[in-house]
Amino acid sequence: MRVKGSVVVVTGGGAGIGAALCRAFARAGAEKVVAADLDEAAAASVAAEIGGVGRRCDVSSEDQIAALVEEVESQYGPIAIFCSNAGIAAGFDQQAENVAAQSNDVWQRSWAVNVMSHVYAARHLVPGMRERGAGHFLITASAAGLLSQIGSAAYSTTKHAAVGFAESLAIAHRAHGIGVSLLCPQGVDTPLLRSIPKGPESGDGVMSADDVAEAALRGIEEGRFLILPHGQVADYMRRKVENYDRWVGGMAKLQEKVRATIPPA
Repeated sequence: MRVKGSVVVVTGGGAGIGAALCRAFARAGAEKVVAADLDEAAAASVAAEIGGVGRRCDVSSEDQIAALVEEVESQYGPIAIFCSNAGIAAGFDQQAENVAAQSNDVWQRSWAVNVMSHVYAARHLVPGMRERGAGHFLITASAAGLLSQIGSAAYSTTKHAAVGFAESLAIAHRAHGIGVSLLCPQGVDTPLLRSIPKGPESGDGVMSADDVAEAALRGIEEGRFLILPHGQVADYMRRKVENYDRWVGGMAKLQEKVRATIPPA
């Protein structure tokens, strides 16, 4: 996928990986980069820095995603690359007294942002991309979607679902000229990582958002589906499928280590 001269949209573009993606696409010569974020001021700040466009968008709303797509394409031309990057990390409980105890609001908000936002983007972009025979999605999931996440079943479950949707999107529409890349980093030095309790992901090579964005850019340009900025994740995946029971047992031990670090109430 060629980035130079393309119209690119990045959700969650006001901070973290999203802001770094906006900067990376601008450096790579994208014709127009649109930073979309729930925080309109943050999106505008990133856009001003790179000579792009900032827009407010709540990705849990299909209407807002549809309006964003319509506005961008009517003003700047067909969207060549859509980075469905916005995500939330909710429902963290390091003690995990009951992994199903988080409220329905936590589960539903996690599902809306971490899964349905990707569905909405594809729903409103695939028809035009099919007609043109070209287009690319970058879906930001997480290594948690390939492995798991100690501390939040809602985060882990919805990131697994995001991986599944990205696979379906890639399988169904490769014949139509539509590319899909799935970005699955571990710990990244972002406001999101700093907002959750410190866990194993913070001790296994935390990367900068800029380095993750550069890895994503290379993966898109090379047309790769799975982008793993943390190379060790591939080894963890291999161990998981080679002996699932042993892997679950190892993760359970890791959970106990996390519990042991938490002071009693």
